[in-house]
Amino acid sequence: MNRRDILKLGGSALVATAIAGCSSNTNPDGTAHVSMNEDFAFDPKTLTVSAGTTVRWVNESEVGHTVTAYEDEIPTEAPYFASGGFESERAARNDVSGGLLATDETYEHTFDVTGTYAYVCIPHESSGMTGTITVK
Repeated sequence: MNRRDILKLGGSALVATAIAGCSSNTNPDGTAHVSMNEDFAFDPKTLTVSAGTTVRWVNESEVGHTVTAYEDEIPTEAPYFASGGFESERAARNDVSGGLLATDETYEHTFDVTGTYAYVCIPHESSGMTGTITVK
């Protein structure tokens, strides 16, 4: 094997590692990260995690955002989740300011039940600020 072959192999491994890191979006501590940004978007918009993973949303913008589950778009057995600690989507919608995350604030939820979870930022719902988490 010559030097070029070794460099090609190393480059391929580096690219594979970078791609794997981007697709999992999981930190070394086992949490997954979702950013809330100035473009009124969750990044990533869709995320796949293993059961038992904690997802941490971080508001990385100057605008307040919420994390609010669509109550009828989570698995039946799963607990409801929303920033502000609300027990239902209706309660979260009735007190939007109670669930707002300011700049650099975080919200975490651990997903133990497999299935698909849809969620929204209530103030920016009309701008399309929605996300989906699939738990396997």
